[in-house]
Amino acid sequence: MLFFPIQQELDCISDDGRIIGRIRFNADTGKHLFQQDAAVDALSEVEQAEVNKRLIGLDAGIYSIPMQDDD
Repeated sequence: MLFFPIQQELDCISDDGRIIGRIRFNADTGKHLFQQDAAVDALSEVEQAEVNKRLIGLDAGIYSIPMQDDD
């Protein structure tokens, strides 16, 4: 799975090139959240495991989402 940064979010792209959802930071809870794309019926177990691993890593500071500077 590929995680591609877009405007302070991560597009989650499956091995076959489909965008399955986005990860973004929720400032209210201080946690990263995954929002599944409406066109995707369900994630495979492998896809869900990869998303969960990335969410845990983001919240732990192992991974980060690059911030865009519009100035």
